[in-house]
Amino acid sequence: MLRKIALEEHFMTPGFESYSEAFTRLMSETEFKALSAKLYDFDDKRLALMDGAGIDVMILSQTGPGVQGEADPELAIARARQANDFLAAQIARHPARYAGFAALPMHRPQEAVAELSRCVNELGFRGALVNGHTLGQYYDDPAYDPVWKALQDLRAPLYLHPIDAHGTAPAFAGRPELAGAIWGWGVETGTHALRLLFGGVFDRFPELTVVLGHMGEGLPFQRWRFDSRFAVYSNGVTLERQPSDYIGSNIVITTSGVCSDAVLVAAVAEMGEDAVMFSVDYPYESIELANAFIEGASLPDATKKKICKGNAERLFRL
Repeated sequence: MLRKIALEEHFMTPGFESYSEAFTRLMSETEFKALSAKLYDFDDKRLALMDGAGIDVMILSQTGPGVQGEADPELAIARARQANDFLAAQIARHPARYAGFAALPMHRPQEAVAELSRCVNELGFRGALVNGHTLGQYYDDPAYDPVWKALQDLRAPLYLHPIDAHGTAPAFAGRPELAGAIWGWGVETGTHALRLLFGGVFDRFPELTVVLGHMGEGLPFQRWRFDSRFAVYSNGVTLERQPSDYIGSNIVITTSGVCSDAVLVAAVAEMGEDAVMFSVDYPYESIELANAFIEGASLPDATKKKICKGNAERLFRL
């Protein structure tokens, strides 16, 4: 069995339940109860599933939207600290099996920098996971440059996780199932990542790494078209490289929530074997299914070893 690191794996901080109601209300009562039990579990059940799938380490993150769903900036700052301290305490009970991503109060960039620095330097976290925009604010805004600089200086990747779009697009009106995980989250998150790219964030911070889940939210499969159409419709925007060059270097991806062999092979072909990492999206997806998928993937063993563990070890210094 291949040894693995998984890095889009979630938990719930006690008291954060109301933030997730926007999507948990779409679940049946049975599904919701089963999900809740898994989100609160850090011990026997989660560890047994990890052992069965050869997952040596999980990098854990507060389930969405977390503090990105908090309207009060002062409360968001306090609650980010609360979530991070709670996670640090769980990691301390199983330090060989768990690592952490910081929750960041992006409402105020300087406070986000302070909390990131505390989490990395004092708590030993391996980066941050932010659940998309914060109350409609996107992070290509130069006001967030201090956060990107801190992430680069600390060698701390940022996992850009999905969230609901700000407001309701007419195309999703009357179809709430499409606005979330089935479709809308991927559109929202992929678009946010492209805002960073075309907004010059990676030119200003060339050593920065942003991680996208769900096989890159569709971006790997549009790399050629980004270059082709940007050459015609650039609107005066200039970049130091072709758009495709950032996807696979500054933007890397995980397999979370997409257990398709054909898609994995295509993603590796587009981005390279160093830019793809294994993940599950637990507890929203099955560890057993994700493990069977990656073990049977139509890729050379050396490539699968990189995807399962080697790339994450390098990127997160594990």
